[in-house]
Amino acid sequence: MNEIALVGKKIGMTREFLKSGQSVPVTVVKMEKGRIIQLINEDKRGYKAVQIGFGSIKSSKLSKSQKGFFSKKNTEPKHTLKEFKVKNLEEFKEGNEFGLEIFKEIKFVDVKSKTIGKGFAGPMKRHNFSGLRASHGVSISHRSHGSTGQRQDPGKVFKNKKMAGHMGSKIRTIQNIEIIKSDLDNSLLYLKGSIPGSKNTRVFVKKAVKNISRLTLQEKNEKLEKLRKVPEKKKK
Repeated sequence: MNEIALVGKKIGMTREFLKSGQSVPVTVVKMEKGRIIQLINEDKRGYKAVQIGFGSIKSSKLSKSQKGFFSKKNTEPKHTLKEFKVKNLEEFKEGNEFGLEIFKEIKFVDVKSKTIGKGFAGPMKRHNFSGLRASHGVSISHRSHGSTGQRQDPGKVFKNKKMAGHMGSKIRTIQNIEIIKSDLDNSLLYLKGSIPGSKNTRVFVKKAVKNISRLTLQEKNEKLEKLRKVPEKKKK
């Protein structure tokens, strides 16, 4: 199950108080239950994968082919379909549902979502350019990006040149975010710190890809408590 991601909705930010009294800023994510729509065999496509559906959608919003697909699979229409490559298909069965319980023993996750769109922005805001000089002959171009190309050879502006343009509204992944708390009854996940996107943004949460050896906040506090309980050696 660790190879599979869950889809959720960013609700907003709040704070959690640990037993030590420490205040931790957290982002609350409402997780959706995923249903296995179909199992993809290696014979068909050359790899093993599980297709999972998230969220509900009205049948009136589906195309004819989509209606036929979901009726064939004997399942209600799903808003989002995602494929996840897995090593073993024997663990999965069509129609099975799962939710927040797959993160029960996981401490760190990777979160992927769309950043807040900022519209058209200049190079100073978008790429942190310093701008031109504030005096000495610079005329009405203080916040411009300066030269963008070369002379006759090659005589063009290269692709991906840092210039003014649309800022934000891009898919970004934040790695190694600590799970502070999970509420199974209400399907809520409390993640440490902030994550990309505004409220109600769709969020993909997956087990952290990297092997993380650092301690969680709770483990650090438990370690400190144990050190405090150890009596000091009597002075000679």
